Amino acid sequence: MDCDLSPRQIVERLDQFIVGQDQAKRAVAIAVRNRWRRRQLSSEMRQEVSPKNILMIGPTGVGKTEIARRLAKLTEAPFVKVEATKYTEVGYYGRDVESIVRDLVENAIQLVKHRERETVIPAAKKRVNDRLLDLLAPPPISITSSAADANNPEEQYQRTREKMKAMLVSGELDHRTVEITTQHKANPVVMGGMGMEGMDMDLQGMFDKIMPTTSKSRELTVKQAREVLLEEECENLLDDDKVNNLAIEIAENLGIVFIDEIDKVTATEGKSADVSRAGVQRDLLPIVEGTSVKTRYGYVKTDHILFVAAGAFHNSQPSDLMPELQGRFPIRVELESLTADDFERILVEPDNSLTKQYQALLETEGVTIRFKADAVKALANYAFSVNQNTQNIGARRLHTILERLLEELSFESAEMTACTVEINEGFVSSRLEEVAADEDLSRYIL
Repeated sequence: MDCDLSPRQIVERLDQFIVGQDQAKRAVAIAVRNRWRRRQLSSEMRQEVSPKNILMIGPTGVGKTEIARRLAKLTEAPFVKVEATKYTEVGYYGRDVESIVRDLVENAIQLVKHRERETVIPAAKKRVNDRLLDLLAPPPISITSSAADANNPEEQYQRTREKMKAMLVSGELDHRTVEITTQHKANPVVMGGMGMEGMDMDLQGMFDKIMPTTSKSRELTVKQAREVLLEEECENLLDDDKVNNLAIEIAENLGIVFIDEIDKVTATEGKSADVSRAGVQRDLLPIVEGTSVKTRYGYVKTDHILFVAAGAFHNSQPSDLMPELQGRFPIRVELESLTADDFERILVEPDNSLTKQYQALLETEGVTIRFKADAVKALANYAFSVNQNTQNIGARRLHTILERLLEELSFESAEMTACTVEINEGFVSSRLEEVAADEDLSRYIL
């Protein structure tokens, strides 16, 4: 899971999904590469090198969250996105803020399980086949066959089992029905609103051991049963201690936490919520600075987790944050507002662009849609214009614009015969011009 891509390669990968914002891409690429560099150092030096946390400044919808999310996916690192405004309720600061780290570890557990699962699949498949064979060809209580077979019932059973095994592997028995029994561990009772993460780790371990296991029987086809049993056998073959230890290690050294709306917890003159906002900052500080957080899998050190914070800072400045917290985000990057040209590129260039998504969705109904260049330019101009005249929500405006544009086609496509629909400037104008021209109407519809 340790990403060894160069900064240039990371930026090139991000370019496949995100238009522009080169400065932010370079900053995160360098931060990720520095983590790889750190892991090449001696153990003594490694402990001295802290991550260079990043503060992204820019309006909503310009790519802040997408950069962090794509970065985590690219590096196969545990990733969690939180909103700073979530941690404002009096009395829940410590627990809530620490839940960021617990969520990160849970994410790491799933990543490690997915990776380790690949190593146990061959053994799990063999176990599944044996269990299915026991159901399809159970050992006989007695055999009344020819005299020769009666003298050696075990040999007859083995021949039958081998034939059934060949049919099972080839898929000939997929339609047969079998009754399977799966095991489930009961969920622990949550007492007084305290989840398992709030308990002492020894108590958690005791609960894990004493919670009863329940059995559930159901009838499934062999094909369905194979999938269910494969998951169960993979889970049984995984070494929980190994998974937990690896998860904690990658969470500590590769984890990425994205804190959105950090500007919303800055103190604003004349606001009664200042004390609450300052409290959130104080509670975030030790997590970002480096502390140990108790989780159900063990203690997790946050010293080398990469924190990426983001905010629009319309009514405040980064300097309004607590000095101690400011110092923990040494890299500052400002993301630019999106222009009409940016919208045009966003509509067609990324691998997951909205136009490609809608084309794929409607293709499932046999309807092929083609976006002409003048249509893309018109859509970009409408999106930019509405953002300028109402609330600027960045590239998110394109989702609303496209949905409005293709609403009728999406509704009718299921009952249409296979055809090709060309989207040109006239098509766009006929569906958007009236709404976009009326500022009050576009405020509600677009």
